[in-house]
Amino acid sequence: MIKQNKTTNKVEKQTKQAPAATPKTVPPATTAPAPVPPAPPPSAKPLTAKEFRAELKAQQVQRLLAHVDQQAEELVNEMMGSRQALPAIAKGDKAHAIIKLGIDVHLERYVVVRQFDGGVPQPAQSFSPEAFMKWAQKQLELAAQVYSCYEAGPFGYSLHRKLTALGLTNYVVRPRDWDEYGKQVKTDKRDAKELVLHLDRYVGGNTEAFCVVRVPSQAQEQARSRSRQRESMQKERQRLAAQGRSHALYYGAHLQGEWWREAAWKEWVVPAIVRELLEPLRRLIHALEQELNVLTQALQAAAPAELPLGLGKLTYETLEREICCWNRFENRRQIASYTGMCPKEDSSADRRFQGAINKHGNGRLRPLLVETSWRLVQYQPTYKPVAKWLPVLTHPKTTKSKRKQIIVAIGRCFGVDWWRVRTQRCTLEQLGLKVKPTPPEVTLPARPPAKANHSKANHKSANTNTVL
Repeated sequence: MIKQNKTTNKVEKQTKQAPAATPKTVPPATTAPAPVPPAPPPSAKPLTAKEFRAELKAQQVQRLLAHVDQQAEELVNEMMGSRQALPAIAKGDKAHAIIKLGIDVHLERYVVVRQFDGGVPQPAQSFSPEAFMKWAQKQLELAAQVYSCYEAGPFGYSLHRKLTALGLTNYVVRPRDWDEYGKQVKTDKRDAKELVLHLDRYVGGNTEAFCVVRVPSQAQEQARSRSRQRESMQKERQRLAAQGRSHALYYGAHLQGEWWREAAWKEWVVPAIVRELLEPLRRLIHALEQELNVLTQALQAAAPAELPLGLGKLTYETLEREICCWNRFENRRQIASYTGMCPKEDSSADRRFQGAINKHGNGRLRPLLVETSWRLVQYQPTYKPVAKWLPVLTHPKTTKSKRKQIIVAIGRCFGVDWWRVRTQRCTLEQLGLKVKPTPPEVTLPARPPAKANHSKANHKSANTNTVL
């Protein structure tokens, strides 16, 4: 029985494995012969263990590089997203979204480098001032927005106001050495190209690309020019005085002080040739002094009556006109840096070195603040920086260089404190500054009314006429 079941199972297994019979069909005479199937590819050669590891490592490196490239592309798109989205919206019917112009300004020609959107800067072009203004106006027809920049210099802000009136967005930037790699090559074309490249970064959001100069209003600019004219005249007087001393020294005479004054001029015993050389200089100095007196009186008349002791009207008004607007400084570091009285610093890791002042910012503020510091030491002993440094300043063993450092430190602190006062962050009393008291007004007593006795009045007038 068991043997019969084994036989039956064997037969069934063979039946399942056998392929089913298919009827044989005869193709028609018109049917094309069946294509010959391609030969199967040869079997892959097995890799050794060393080759397998090398192949695996190469695939891993390839996948890693692809992932890094993808992340870098996403980061760039994220950073440039705002920059690319704005031109796409503002472009409109114009050929370009943004045009950037780097201008190297000279008296008779402007060297300009143009850049379309974020492309490569074009070769430099040279224009006369009149031709450049016409060309700049045409750029507004090519792009939705036009940016330009040039370095501040002796030409003032007239070009900035003209470009702004046309509709361009112009920046006046601080002059600098654009040769960052030390190639020792400086040309107008290179400067204009560096200007437009830095402008491209600034427009893209990098506010550290260059330092933008604040453009004052026309009223502020004119007021500042008057105080600067007085300063230039004062320097010219000093130059003429030094020239006179040089003439006298050449012939063996030694002039001291204000030698051009009438009293001193009569006392000097000098050769005739010296007097002949100094006489024209005396006339020029006297003419300059007359103009200086007029400008000084005008500046002092514009200053307020109540000022801290040690801060004169001339110093106050000159300081105000150089700053123009105290509210443009947001913190004490900005105003201290603008004075240029901060020390140089060379620090790395645990090493820190501070040297002399960096003289950064407005160079006309430093003499004003130094002069004010010496007066504050004399008239404001309760002022906090003065009270702090006065024991060291008056110590007999303090050197001259140390006293200068202390005066500079007091001047820097006063510049910051005066910014706080002018922006209403504190008062003079909180700083320990005393205000110069205003002199009381002298009122004359009222004149008594005349008596009604006409006879006596007429008699008095008659006597007066007789005496006269």
